[in-house]
Amino acid sequence: MANRDVLAVGTSAGGVEALISLAKHLRPDFPAAVLVTIHLSSHSRSVLDEILNRAGPLPARFAVDGENLRKAHIYIAPADRHLLLDGDRLSLGSGPRENSARPAIDPMLRSVAVCCGPRGVGVVLTGTLGDGASGLWALHQCGGLTVVQDPNDAAFPEMPRTAMARAKPDHVVGLSDMPALLHSLVHEPAGDPVPVSRAIQFEVGIARNGKTSMDKMDGLGRRSVLSCPDCGGVMWEITEGDLLRYRCHVGHTYTADLMTVMTDENVRRSLGVALRALEERLALARKLYNEASARGDRLLAENWSARAHEFEHEMKVIRDSIARVDDIAANLERDTKTAAE
Repeated sequence: MANRDVLAVGTSAGGVEALISLAKHLRPDFPAAVLVTIHLSSHSRSVLDEILNRAGPLPARFAVDGENLRKAHIYIAPADRHLLLDGDRLSLGSGPRENSARPAIDPMLRSVAVCCGPRGVGVVLTGTLGDGASGLWALHQCGGLTVVQDPNDAAFPEMPRTAMARAKPDHVVGLSDMPALLHSLVHEPAGDPVPVSRAIQFEVGIARNGKTSMDKMDGLGRRSVLSCPDCGGVMWEITEGDLLRYRCHVGHTYTADLMTVMTDENVRRSLGVALRALEERLALARKLYNEASARGDRLLAENWSARAHEFEHEMKVIRDSIARVDDIAANLERDTKTAAE
């Protein structure tokens, strides 16, 4: 029986240091291919491949679309493309961002679930927000094993905490103990194949080419009253165990926690636009008041003075509303972290 020969690792903030530590302790004969997704900026060239090459014995490089997968090699998701596995070949997806990221961790883990199922081991390391939890859940549903870095050991604990709370991983360990655990897991025989749901397959397809439709989305979840923060389209509510996500028919995807943050940002942005418009109207009212006063037009000056006072009152209401939105967002972030702990 084949061993668990695909290791998929996802990380975000603090991830370079974590990946260096991991790569340093992987053996030259590591009997699995290693896929890595870390949130990379598309605005500057990354040298992560060179860093990981120097860090340990396994050769590391950015993945190339269509190349064959090889054991004892590290393949890194390039900037602005989802790293996917398609049979024994790598595929670089151009589908929409997930949790505001491309490459994103969830599409990689889902593709391993669809492709390899019990042969896969998924890992979520240090990072912020909740990318990776849905992918771990999908991999677990398809017979794979799931590992999360101990949040107390992570430079940025939010992503591991979310994965622990939502995906119920098989193993939670500190970074120093992870290489030994992974060596043990990839030497285990893979289990029997597990049927893969159409929903997981569908989402991998979206990550690959962005193709979807409203009819197919109805089979993935139920329509919500929320609109997409990216495109303004209808969003579908998707439930995966304890995890709640939202995806629009264009493909943009958010966990419920991040969706709340994005909604707050949209509200604040709208209030900011209103505040700017009122500031401009106030400046114009004051200018017209001064001109009317200079001409001796008392009635018109009084009219513009009254309107200026109205604008000042409305501006105070909006400033208070912006402060309230900021307070709600800060309290939500604090409560979310407390609940995860």
